[in-house]
Amino acid sequence: MPRSRIPALALAADLVAVVVFAAVGRVNHAESGDLWGLLVTLAPFAVGVGAAWATPVVRADPSGLRAGAVVLAGAVVVGLALRAGFTGRLPVSFAVVTALSLAVLLLGWRALSLVVARRAAHRVP
Repeated sequence: MPRSRIPALALAADLVAVVVFAAVGRVNHAESGDLWGLLVTLAPFAVGVGAAWATPVVRADPSGLRAGAVVLAGAVVVGLALRAGFTGRLPVSFAVVTALSLAVLLLGWRALSLVVARRAAHRVP
């Protein structure tokens, strides 16, 4: 895959991960399935992803695990801070589930990508 497409695909994967996180959370809490509700739920975490993407670490190797850790930190720290600011509360259980869920999603696609890339590299003669 051309290297120039990797950043765009990585950003798309990160945003899809945040959408999945928000959608699953809304379904698990029996919240309405409307688009506006989904956008309100995911917005603080998407802002966190955007903040992380502004860092040189993420831009240098967006599909790497180090970048994933930075994106995870941005999504969790900024996202939870914004959510707490808007709702006036932040249950510890929500923070823990958020961090674990986003870790699986944001680091998971990167780990899978790394495994696939390494296997492909070993197959090339």
